[in-house]
Amino acid sequence: MTDRTRIVVIGGGYAGVMAANHLRQHPAVEVTLVNPRPDFVERIRLHQLVAGSDDAVVDFPTVLGAGIRLVVDAASHIDAAARTVALTSGDTLTYDYLIYAVGSGVAASTVPGVAEFAYSVSEFEAAHRLRHAVDQLPATAPVTVVGAGPTGIELAAELGEQGRPVTLVGDVLGPYLSAPGRRSVARRFDKLGVQVVQAQVTEVSADAVVLADGRRLDSALTVWTAGFAVPELAARSGLRTDAIGRLHTDETLTSVDDDRIVAAGDAAAPSGAPLRMSCQAAIPLGAQAANTVLSRLAGAQPAAVSQAFVGQCISLGRRAGLVQAARFDDTAIPLAIGGRLGATIKEAVCKGTVSGLAREARKPGSYFWLKGGKRPTRPAPDEVAAP
Repeated sequence: MTDRTRIVVIGGGYAGVMAANHLRQHPAVEVTLVNPRPDFVERIRLHQLVAGSDDAVVDFPTVLGAGIRLVVDAASHIDAAARTVALTSGDTLTYDYLIYAVGSGVAASTVPGVAEFAYSVSEFEAAHRLRHAVDQLPATAPVTVVGAGPTGIELAAELGEQGRPVTLVGDVLGPYLSAPGRRSVARRFDKLGVQVVQAQVTEVSADAVVLADGRRLDSALTVWTAGFAVPELAARSGLRTDAIGRLHTDETLTSVDDDRIVAAGDAAAPSGAPLRMSCQAAIPLGAQAANTVLSRLAGAQPAAVSQAFVGQCISLGRRAGLVQAARFDDTAIPLAIGGRLGATIKEAVCKGTVSGLAREARKPGSYFWLKGGKRPTRPAPDEVAAP
């Protein structure tokens, strides 16, 4: 009897779940998924968790294929030479191939007061803490959201729709958006009473934020959405990474240090030109990482990364949204759909994301994605991404 190939997937987000499901096309693989939570987190709904309109979780049996072993734990170290993963519980997993899909979070800020007084919405536990803080806050208390990218916009709109006085602070409103898209967001904010302040924050206190020009904004609750970071697991394990910790890979998503380690999602930097951090990128990257492993098992040359973007969806509360269209290379074009239609499309995308994972769980290999599109070289992103 032929021994089964042991594949460990670190990270149970969009990329990791797709990779684990996609691997089941091979009849002789043993797939273990390591994730610190017992449920699948819909990260693209965390702003809804904060506002109380969704719990942002799905049971893993809904999206994870039969036979995949789920280990509720966190990886603390990868020993590439021994092909083992040490877990925080003290256990150790042995692998033949490893898929590195640890995702991303908000970066630690050097701005004084952020660590002590600001909340985050980048991870499930952080969103729950913020939800509790919002629930305890008087309805008339001022809220400041720092970071005018998609996460900041979505959260400001959700809270503004509840009638809360919200100020959004950032350098540019929706830096990815086209001019029509930005105007659509601004119109929605005007309707909700969300104030937009174009500035940088230099200090956060328990009851205010201070801007670079010296202005002080009263803030009973401050949420920090600016800055990306990825877990330090790869760097801590002696694997080469980029400046913010994404695993350096070649065009097949294979680590430049070890051909038994393949990366997917936000923590992958193929040829130093990573895709935009988003589930729109993570899910196809998960499938492509799995294909790289499957190709090697078949003795074939893995294919290079090939995927295209179509734009970005942003929710603007429960009754409006924005769909920003883009070229395949992920550059926005002056075409945007707003209002209720935008909200309908955004919700369909969120539901479709989960249903797509569930479909792949039931029928491995059924997932397909748009291909083509060149990857622009990007500076380190400064906002948490939407799909």
